[in-house]
Amino acid sequence: MAALLACCGSRRWAERVAAHRPYPDPGSLLAACDEASYDLTPTEVAGALARESAAPLPTAARGPGTRAAATALRAAHAEYERRFRHVFTLCLDGYRDEELLDRTLYALRTRLGNAPDQERSVTADELRRLARGRLARLAATCP
Repeated sequence: MAALLACCGSRRWAERVAAHRPYPDPGSLLAACDEASYDLTPTEVAGALARESAAPLPTAARGPGTRAAATALRAAHAEYERRFRHVFTLCLDGYRDEELLDRTLYALRTRLGNAPDQERSVTADELRRLARGRLARLAATCP
């Protein structure tokens, strides 16, 4: 159960995913992960977000503007947390290292303009994508 809770901090999500073990293949496991994520209530999403740690800031490539980009990223994170009262979540699976900083800054700038209800929906989807990626990596390490 602890391994599942590390993928998503919602106890109900972890219990739902665990309840259907064993899964015949990784695709079935990930489908169950998605289904359990879609059923989370706003309170459960808030609880899962409370267990998320602030993601480390992506490192920028060396070069002009690196320090300014890092400063802008820290400021945007702080403003996001002030406005929405939870950590910023963003799944960056599939992006190259050199894209992470730009993608994060873009997402922060865009999502800061969201209304709270809209941002709750986006955040829930990002949380689902994070859980899916974490679970996929966990499953790949298990026999």
